[in-house]
Amino acid sequence: MESAATIQREYISFLTQQNFPCIAAKAAVAKKNIQCMVAYHMECPAQDEAILNFMYRFVDGYRASAQPYHSAAIIFHQPLDLSEEKFDTLMWKRLKHLSHLDKQKYKHDPRVNEDPSSAKFSFSLKEEAFFIIGLHPQSKRNARRFKYPSLVFNPHAEFERLRKLNRYEKMKEAVRKRDLEYSGSVNPILKDFGELSEIYQYSGVRHDEKWKCPLSE
Repeated sequence: MESAATIQREYISFLTQQNFPCIAAKAAVAKKNIQCMVAYHMECPAQDEAILNFMYRFVDGYRASAQPYHSAAIIFHQPLDLSEEKFDTLMWKRLKHLSHLDKQKYKHDPRVNEDPSSAKFSFSLKEEAFFIIGLHPQSKRNARRFKYPSLVFNPHAEFERLRKLNRYEKMKEAVRKRDLEYSGSVNPILKDFGELSEIYQYSGVRHDEKWKCPLSE
């Protein structure tokens, strides 16, 4: 089994590939604003408290920083033999439990909606909204095909800051152009905040609008 330090280095190498499409992730690496935690098994709740504490420390550091571009990744050793559907199931299982634990201490970020069916929804921890990207070895998208199953938390407020600076659209178009070159197509599930609930984008699985998010159950 690879050490946590080795896995974290592999994750940074994944983000810094020359053709990797997400320029915000590359900027976060350059600014040393990527935080990683390596956990054991994605299906096991034993480390959820540790994951939550890691995320709380990340939120504190992010809020205290004047720099843009921050990201936190929870990387799991196991399982590696995941289908896209199984990854989706485990992702929501972990997120639902983390959300349940978080709500014992904190409210949902008031800047976004806590109803997963809302187009204004974002996942929230310590009253900080996040857009989540799932990575795993069997993902159909090259940009999501990392060696280990991972949940990447990106502060929602950073996207809003880019919008206010009139830089969001330019960055979005650059990422989509790079993704077209990297993966051969633009990700068909991509939507802008406010068009459709972002829950449909987290895992990479294409759900229809009749699907019910497990966070609602």
